[in-house]
Amino acid sequence: MGDVLSRKLWSLNGEALSAAARQRTGLMDFGDPPIETALSTLVNSLELQADLHPVGRFLMWIHLRGLLETRLRLTQAWREQFGALDTSLIQRPVFITGMPRSGSTFLHELMAEDPENRAPRAWEVMFPIPGDHDVQGQLDPRMRKADACLWWFRRLAPLADSVYPMRATTPHECVAIHSYTMLSQEFAITCRIPAYEAFLREGNLGPAYAWQKRFLQYLQLSSPPRKWILKSPEHVYGLPHLLTVFPDAVVIQTHRHPLEVLRSSLQLNEVLEGMFAYPGDRAQAEIREAKSLRESIECIRSFRETHPELAGRFIDVNYDELVSEPLEVVGRIYRRLNRQLTKTASERIQRLAARRSRYKGPRGSPTLTDLGMDESLSSA
Repeated sequence: MGDVLSRKLWSLNGEALSAAARQRTGLMDFGDPPIETALSTLVNSLELQADLHPVGRFLMWIHLRGLLETRLRLTQAWREQFGALDTSLIQRPVFITGMPRSGSTFLHELMAEDPENRAPRAWEVMFPIPGDHDVQGQLDPRMRKADACLWWFRRLAPLADSVYPMRATTPHECVAIHSYTMLSQEFAITCRIPAYEAFLREGNLGPAYAWQKRFLQYLQLSSPPRKWILKSPEHVYGLPHLLTVFPDAVVIQTHRHPLEVLRSSLQLNEVLEGMFAYPGDRAQAEIREAKSLRESIECIRSFRETHPELAGRFIDVNYDELVSEPLEVVGRIYRRLNRQLTKTASERIQRLAARRSRYKGPRGSPTLTDLGMDESLSSA
């Protein structure tokens, strides 16, 4: 009964969601890139494949409508600030990527501690447009709004903090920025939507990166220019487009034992998917995640092998070294970037590393049996 009622109340229909966003904002133009095909593919996959429970359907409906509303408002704001945006330069940004759960979040947070760096924070990605009555020098009300949203997120997904603790000021992932284009792996991380995943893999991600560049230019209008530090494991699938839009970008690839990654990814996916959908078949989830991990490893390996001329643009970081000697690893990265790691940055990085006790040092690599999984997955 709940499923039937929730489908009537919160139908995931692309045209209806777009119309609702336009009505609520009084705006019509979603700008570039066009969203119709991506949105239609996404909502159809959610309806037919995700097996959403009523709460999950409501949350996804609210999320999509909110993204569309913000997209309309950003399009208007960018049109009004066109000249300033075009002269807002993004120089030598750093993108952290690699296997999921391989230390990229930890490294992102560490590098964001340097006052000379700039990372998109959760609150400004969630609510990028300042309010009409925001007062400079006071706590931005968007932070409080983001804190409230994330508080509810933790109530609905009580285990979230154990796998991905996030607060309003936490550095946020690029997939959340890409979500405004409806070309984002964020949706596939939280829901089982294979048709949409296939659409992303086969499509052109260039528009998502062009959008991200504009988004970053917009964010930095309100502050002195600093070095962008960005992060998402999903960049492994978009490297050709990333390096076209950001031709001077540096890419940090994090590495970790694949079986440790698999165990951690399964825990994360179970928490996130449970927030939106009924439990799926665990064996199928294990196979799906193992295949996805293999594809991500192969994707970035293939790109680097076929582009040896870009070797100097990649920096490799080992997970065990990162969690054991975080300051040393960051210092090595800075030397590769020809940048000075200041005393202030070093002290802040050390303090953060000391607080992040959930990151442990090296340990023996787990086997599939340790993970409670079938050994046949090694050939999946």
